[in-house]
Amino acid sequence: MNSIELFVGAGGLALGTARAGFRHLAVLDSDANACRTLRRNKAQGVDHAHEWEVLEEDVRLHDFKQYEGRVKFIAGGPPCQPFSLAGKHLGHEDDRDMFPEAVRAVRDIRPCGFVFENVKGLLRSGFEEYGDYVLHQLRLPDVPRQDRESWTHHLERLKKLYALDNCQSLRYDVVLSCLNAADYGVPQKRERVLIVGTRSDLAIDFRFPAPTHSRDALLHDQWISGAYWKRHGLSPPATPPSRSKRRVAYLACGKTEPNGLPWRTVRDAIFDLPPVASGETAASDPNHFLNPGARAYPGHDGSRWDEPAKTLKAGDHGVPGGENTVQLEDGTVRYFSVRECARLQTFPDEWTIEGSWTNAMKQLGNAVPVALAARVALELHSNLLDTGPAPEKSAPPPQPG
Repeated sequence: MNSIELFVGAGGLALGTARAGFRHLAVLDSDANACRTLRRNKAQGVDHAHEWEVLEEDVRLHDFKQYEGRVKFIAGGPPCQPFSLAGKHLGHEDDRDMFPEAVRAVRDIRPCGFVFENVKGLLRSGFEEYGDYVLHQLRLPDVPRQDRESWTHHLERLKKLYALDNCQSLRYDVVLSCLNAADYGVPQKRERVLIVGTRSDLAIDFRFPAPTHSRDALLHDQWISGAYWKRHGLSPPATPPSRSKRRVAYLACGKTEPNGLPWRTVRDAIFDLPPVASGETAASDPNHFLNPGARAYPGHDGSRWDEPAKTLKAGDHGVPGGENTVQLEDGTVRYFSVRECARLQTFPDEWTIEGSWTNAMKQLGNAVPVALAARVALELHSNLLDTGPAPEKSAPPPQPG
């Protein structure tokens, strides 16, 4: 099941899809530090990285037609900054909007399926129409935007063509969902939009996988059975935090059973890493370094030990102070180390992140959690196992005005 990945970054999505059974012929990114990370892990033979050809180049200049007939699957996380809550909110007007290149890759390669990831901000009301435009381009990738055609007119043309029963253009069934990584065993509350497409002639009814973990199960383990504290060799606090008391009381009535496994917490993820002092690096792991100077800000305090971490962020101007920190018992905060962030993103401990502290944290803040990627990709892989080659290119479809 050959594949390629665009905008690969630190490799979270690539690792997850590789674990699901996809074999990346190439992984592409223009960021030098991200490519150093990928090459380092490839050279060390970590996980599936030894199989990848790492291409450090601008995706806009890459020839995707060379993969037609050789690649069944495409994955990638187009840069999220155009749609991020923390960005400038320029959307399609942002030069970093790479969804057009994702569409071009699908058009030229004609894969059996694809997965693209982006931030929840893509679903905001201000981007709703453009998000619909992205989906329709992926549904009909063989119908490109014409010279001097506005994207809104192109969208209307795509909608009309997609509604035609006799449209012979290459078509994909495309579904979108916003998933919380914590619901799939990731120790982080990280909501991400996943866009999955399958070629229409394959008649695949793709469904996003059901959650495997839940907040209710964690609360039950902590405040009803006490199993969570026993697991960590701790005495439980006297009472639940105020934000959880009502839900705990409801669960204690026994009228409902929690679904799935408990959400994984910061403590679950990093409790066994060696302690290091601020400004020091663990001898066993060059990525386990505690940078000094962390501060909390109003509305941007640190993650709590006994809950999934807040969403790690990349930050346009250095490492974000609030979200990339953890609250200590005395009320102060400290930064997560790079290795701790890698744990929170479910990277294997052998996976080395290259670059400065700031750049390494940026790579991890942009990454897709490996466990989330693997769960979604495994569902798709099982549907694609018996599919055939890409169809021959058809004649241009009719062009309604």
